[in-house]
Amino acid sequence: MTQWGSCSLGEQGYSAIQILRHFYGDSIYINTAEQIQGIPASWPGYDLSIGSSGQKVQQVQEQLDAIATIYSSIPRVSPDGIFGPATQEAVMTFQSVFGLPQTGVIDFRTWYKISHIFVSVTRMAELQ
Repeated sequence: MTQWGSCSLGEQGYSAIQILRHFYGDSIYINTAEQIQGIPASWPGYDLSIGSSGQKVQQVQEQLDAIATIYSSIPRVSPDGIFGPATQEAVMTFQSVFGLPQTGVIDFRTWYKISHIFVSVTRMAELQ
């Protein structure tokens, strides 16, 4: 919205809601939420592979495991935060199923494909 002047309004101290109301009027309804869930996190900025560990590994393991409940050819993964051979196998199978190079490494492209499919799968589950 910088092309419309929102950046300038922000620099003048307007809040995000004040900027929206500036452009759309005071009659707009803005819905708020105490907590937002289900939004996948961004790629960590580095590849995940054998030996990687931590929260980002656990997150992608949880997503792969959810995907594996729908795509049964992908092995189930235990989300322990450690990128071991079982996670690598699940990643390689995921990459094969979705037309990505089968490296077993979660790079930028694989991260976002997992994220995209995870959102699709969890949305499908909501409809059941």
